[in-house]
Amino acid sequence: MAKIAARKGNKLTMQVTVELTGSLMDMEDIILDACNDMGCLATEEALQKFDADGSPIMVGNTKMTSKGKNSQTYQTPYGSVLLKRYTYQTSKGGEIYCPLEEKARIIRGATPKFAKQISHKYSNMNAPAVRNDLMENHHRTVAHSYLQDVSEYVGTIAQAKEEVWEYDMPELDEAVSSIAVSLDGAHILMREEGYREAMVGNISLYGVAGERLHTVYIGEAPEYGKGTFFQRLENEIAKTKRLYPSVLYLGIADGAKNNWPFLEKHTDRQLLDFFHVTEYLAKVAYAAYPGKTDKPKRKIWLDEHCTQLKHESDSAEKIIVEMEKLSKKRSLTKK
Repeated sequence: MAKIAARKGNKLTMQVTVELTGSLMDMEDIILDACNDMGCLATEEALQKFDADGSPIMVGNTKMTSKGKNSQTYQTPYGSVLLKRYTYQTSKGGEIYCPLEEKARIIRGATPKFAKQISHKYSNMNAPAVRNDLMENHHRTVAHSYLQDVSEYVGTIAQAKEEVWEYDMPELDEAVSSIAVSLDGAHILMREEGYREAMVGNISLYGVAGERLHTVYIGEAPEYGKGTFFQRLENEIAKTKRLYPSVLYLGIADGAKNNWPFLEKHTDRQLLDFFHVTEYLAKVAYAAYPGKTDKPKRKIWLDEHCTQLKHESDSAEKIIVEMEKLSKKRSLTKK
């Protein structure tokens, strides 16, 4: 059990007793629990530094008076901390205001550090994996729904800040020869809204020899249509063009029709990405060899044409001519 032995200004002296018994793994778990106890105790002290003193306050042009101290539990990297803090309200009632939570930047009941930990883990793992990680590695038991709630709120803050943040493009040692703008999406089934499309995109800067020098990544949560994503990507393209107005801009995407008007507006040339081309060629292989026993021939045809497309500069034109000839075969269905 941890306790505060002394306070001097902003300094705390803490004391903890640790019983080292069992295996080394057992002892490490005991030490971790003791560190968490000290963390909770120190965080409780830290939170109190952000509290008001109970005097009337002004929030904007509105006067608010104290309703006294009320208990609230806050989630920290070390555990839950129960704290009494002042809350305020206007003389007409209405929404409760807590100065501590604003000054300390509490997010959905989580301290800034814990909110950062959750959102970082959640960006790399799903909620059950984050929950298990917190339990196994931090001895923190957190509800699945709470992890999602905090992460979503942090994402909302980041997206709102992005409107005023400016990201500096790094100084590059080599000259930029071309810039590729690419985008792709995936339809995701939402619980109440049906299918919505999540989008990703990037702006990649390439040197004279074709080596990638830098990339700006953009992602957008599922939405109806692509309006928000297109606006954000357009803003990043505009920033890039102010720095590199004269280089060749290439647009790369799959076959989705509404991608191309956007890319045609912002890039000099448009390309269908190689991966999606191979998917279309796999269908063409059936036109070349439609027989039920022609699977080996289809595979050979596909491998040869993919190799040609990747390594021979005039292969695209040749394949298009071949496809036009295949389209005239009477044995083919309309599909």
